[in-house]
Amino acid sequence: MTDRFWEQKSLDAMSREEWESICDGCGKCCLHKFIEDDDEAQEGPTDVIHDGEHIHYTNVVCGLLNTKTCSCTQYSKRTELVPDCVKLTKENLKDIFFMPPSCSYRRLHEGRGLPSWHPLLNRGKKTAMYKAGMSIRGRIISENDADLDNFEDYIVMWPLEDAD
Repeated sequence: MTDRFWEQKSLDAMSREEWESICDGCGKCCLHKFIEDDDEAQEGPTDVIHDGEHIHYTNVVCGLLNTKTCSCTQYSKRTELVPDCVKLTKENLKDIFFMPPSCSYRRLHEGRGLPSWHPLLNRGKKTAMYKAGMSIRGRIISENDADLDNFEDYIVMWPLEDAD
């Protein structure tokens, strides 16, 4: 890959390898989220957010996530195994309201560039991301261990934080 290719190319122009490397591996996309409006929480997946609705992040993660590496244990089959798992693509990038502000795809799409903690800027290492508090590591509970009947008990604000 070309050095700092993300500064030379749009997300649309990136190769598959370049596209995949933009993911910082924070794991925030694997957090369970729900949309609430003034009346009630919305059930099931959605691809739009309407006026008056708000996204709430929880610290509950998909059961396929390796909580130490913050990576999916079934990445290539994730959308088959978890039908509402959202696969971020060049085609659906414009609808990434559900991704946290620190998401590298969202940052590039919004013209904000990669943060200094991104692994591409740190020799492929996630250490700076962990130190900046931009990962889910050490902050989450697996959906297999959570009481999903009381999902509101798991609402957290930290996924909305962005650094740099």
